[in-house]
Amino acid sequence: MSTGIALGNIASVVGIQPEEDAVIAELKSGSEEAFAWLIAKYSKQIFSVIARTVPDPADAADLTQDVFIKVYRGIGSFNGRASLRTWIYRIALHEASNQRRWWCRHKRAEITIESGICCSEEGHPLCLKDTLVDERESPFDHAASEEIRASVEEALRHVPQPFRTAVVLRDIEGFSYEEVAEVLNVNLGTAKSRIMRGRTHLKTRLASLAPAKRPVRSLQPTMPAMTRAEEAQ
Repeated sequence: MSTGIALGNIASVVGIQPEEDAVIAELKSGSEEAFAWLIAKYSKQIFSVIARTVPDPADAADLTQDVFIKVYRGIGSFNGRASLRTWIYRIALHEASNQRRWWCRHKRAEITIESGICCSEEGHPLCLKDTLVDERESPFDHAASEEIRASVEEALRHVPQPFRTAVVLRDIEGFSYEEVAEVLNVNLGTAKSRIMRGRTHLKTRLASLAPAKRPVRSLQPTMPAMTRAEEAQ
């Protein structure tokens, strides 16, 4: 195989993840294939963590694109003190935080879904929410697992920041405790405390949402608990 084969082709042919140093070197050299590989590998994960931080999925999609633009523009100054993955997540959370602050400043200027926008043909006031009704039956009516997932996602949105971000990074994105601390730029003890408190908030919220006939323990697999060894660290 020729030494001139690009990084992206090597990854696709051999079926393995390139070494991080090689990826960084390719990115810094301006390789479009390396950047495409980076987007393919991390775009879904970055969108997932941003979508759980900002209220609008469309904003989350736009922010995901912005993150990779910043990665592309800033890779030359990447010093390697953090892993490439945690560096990208740090940028993503910073962008999401900025967007959340912007939304809080401007939300008063936006109309609510209850706002009247016009009148119906019969002359009755028509609210914005009336134009958004989807008469089709929801897939959640057919899938219990989807119902549980939706409940967990809804409950997660009510977990206070920064506990929610810590739980998302650890229990959904799969970061180690050390990586969570690195992404959030806090010490390990603080990261573990935020994760534990976030899980407690989430468990309490899920308990309040669970129907009486369904034991709360049926939701527990979606929220891993700390082991005693982890708590003792």
